[in-house]
Amino acid sequence: MNRIYIFSGPCGVGKSTISKMLAESMENVVLVHGDDIHSMFTGKNQPPWDEQLSIVWQNTLSITKNFLEHRLDIVLDYVVEDELEWFCRGLSGYDVEIYYVVLRADEDVLVQRLQERGNADLIDRSLFLLNQLENDPANRRYLYNTTNQSPKEILEDLRNRFHEFRL
Repeated sequence: MNRIYIFSGPCGVGKSTISKMLAESMENVVLVHGDDIHSMFTGKNQPPWDEQLSIVWQNTLSITKNFLEHRLDIVLDYVVEDELEWFCRGLSGYDVEIYYVVLRADEDVLVQRLQERGNADLIDRSLFLLNQLENDPANRRYLYNTTNQSPKEILEDLRNRFHEFRL
């Protein structure tokens, strides 16, 4: 049975750092950054945001299936707004365990992290997503606070608690 670890959360919360650390510690795994798929859109005339998002998720599902067919585990790093149920339905028929974690941090910490890494332009989007993800009843069980922890501490704690985040 293969495993899929999905890390969601607002910008600056640690999705990429934690997902990379987890993937690097595993065997037979691929790391999928949804932002990498999204960055494939280039040129002057692009589809509207909603259509881009739909295309990104369709491609994410397709490559996930391909990796599963090659018996690989997957660590997925991307903001999950309302796509989780659709994504899981698309994987019916696959022998897979899915773990879903919505990373969060206090607002002032997100702002500081984004400023420190030179992404102040993402602050409004990050705070919007934080509010949206935290207030979605479907996410309550999967929220994980990264505010006062180092990435190493977060990953160690999650490893001990992944069973709590199984879908």
